[in-house]
Amino acid sequence: MRKSKQTFTDLVFILDRSGSMRGLERDTLSGFNEMIDKQKQEPGQALVTTVLFDDTRQMLYLRRPLERLRPLDESQYYVRGCTALLDAIGQTIHDMTNCHKASERKRKVVMVIITDGLENASKRYSYLDVRDLIQRQKKRHDWEFIFLGANMDAVEEAAKIGIHEERAGTYANDSRGLEVTYQAISEAVSCMRMGDTMHGEWKHIIEEDRQRRRD
Repeated sequence: MRKSKQTFTDLVFILDRSGSMRGLERDTLSGFNEMIDKQKQEPGQALVTTVLFDDTRQMLYLRRPLERLRPLDESQYYVRGCTALLDAIGQTIHDMTNCHKASERKRKVVMVIITDGLENASKRYSYLDVRDLIQRQKKRHDWEFIFLGANMDAVEEAAKIGIHEERAGTYANDSRGLEVTYQAISEAVSCMRMGDTMHGEWKHIIEEDRQRRRD
């Protein structure tokens, strides 16, 4: 077991549940729940915030202790609507910033964004708005952001909102693709919780899966 350097982390998950995810509900639930189970086995404490979005945004829970999380189920995660990605990210950053007390601002925050489609429904936040929010939180408070996208060039889309290519990956939007995506997320989150330096190696499993499909 690796020695933990990071003792307390805020984990924030923003999950797409727009209509294009239809048929992948069970895969999303199993991938997310297995990832959470793995995180429960890691050393250190964590608070978890989970947000679902389509053309509206729903916060399932805000800063709930990791050990108290119950599995996500069909009554919570079901698909509908369009993709208001920017509004989901912008409002979640706003909420997380407001709920952090001054004494908590040195805690590590890791925000993971998963979407299978491009922005098409946001009304409040623009790309520039979200980019400014992300850059500010990275610079002032050392927040970490991970962006996973399907049916797009995720590196290009992540760059529009200020997320570096080493923190972005394009996955295949099917059962196997979601499985390896959540495995990669778990590896990345574990690394960040430990306070280890992380480059692009966390997403190799996603890239290998996509390469096998091309061969």
